[in-house]
Amino acid sequence: MTGITLSGVSKHFGAVEVIRDVSLDIEPGELVVFLGPSGSGKTTLLRMIAGLETIDQGTLTIDGVRSENLAPGRRNVAMVFQNYALYPHMTVAENMAFGLKNIRVAPDVIRQRIAEAARILEIEALLQRRPSQLSGGQRQRVAIGRAIVKEPKAFLFDEPLSNLDAALRARTRVELAELHQRLKSTMIYVTHDQVEAMTLADRIVILNNCRIEQMGRPVDVYARPASRFVATFVGSPAMNILPVTVSGSGDRLNARLTDGSLVELPGAPVNRDWRELGVRPESLTVVAEGNETSATATVVERLGERTLVYARLADGTQVTAQDRGLSSVKPGDAVRLKFDTTALHLFAADGSAWHASADGA
Repeated sequence: MTGITLSGVSKHFGAVEVIRDVSLDIEPGELVVFLGPSGSGKTTLLRMIAGLETIDQGTLTIDGVRSENLAPGRRNVAMVFQNYALYPHMTVAENMAFGLKNIRVAPDVIRQRIAEAARILEIEALLQRRPSQLSGGQRQRVAIGRAIVKEPKAFLFDEPLSNLDAALRARTRVELAELHQRLKSTMIYVTHDQVEAMTLADRIVILNNCRIEQMGRPVDVYARPASRFVATFVGSPAMNILPVTVSGSGDRLNARLTDGSLVELPGAPVNRDWRELGVRPESLTVVAEGNETSATATVVERLGERTLVYARLADGTQVTAQDRGLSSVKPGDAVRLKFDTTALHLFAADGSAWHASADGA
């Protein structure tokens, strides 16, 4: 298994900076997901590792070997592209064999590798078909198979599921997770889909504005976002961010919302300039009664196991809350919303954050 290390890596296209001083260690056998909005630099960073883009500054080490100046073919990594890049006039077997033939691998070795990759991906029956005779999911498997036969030190995936429909994307996502468990290879996966990131990754690297905003296990990134950007980018629906005025002393701080209601902040640090309160929809729930925040439901989404209630506070502030699956709430109803004080987040003017779930850490 292969580790990959980036140290102080930067990239410009002319005067435009796309990657700024990125440092990252990827452990052998780890599946790391690069997640971020369009233009955040995630695909460029992947292509720099593959050798398809030059590294302007910094170093790249693959399996202990300095690699930033090596040709792509000498880095022994395999990239799976978003558009599959299959040769339409070749069969599946010929597509998978093409790269091996170019580097003069023995024919019997090629046959063995194709047979093993086809077995792993369950595409033995497709080997004599051409790409036009395959579904989107089958084409994606062939593209992955073409990478597997190279026996690379690491796999690089550039949004490989973005061309599939929702149901097929979900199935293929599970297959990729199973593939990683079987191969135990180092994998880097680029996506803008946070569901893919949360379900596939050992660690997520969140890129924003040319740099790494946060990296960590999916559960940690979700529960303890390092910044307001991460808090709103990770999670669907997005975290509610509410302007607040924080007052009190000791362990009895309160956040006053713009509609005048108060939310207790047990354990929140006193000596910071807190400006915004963050609460995820599942931590802002509809309750039948009590001295809670009042709101008016505007849109109700019934999702089976839960109901999302989009509501407006008394001053017009929009929030997203959650109710039980068999909710009776209708648009226009007055509702009461309860804040889970064990799962709140505070964001300060200097960019610092506090998370109740981390006991104030």
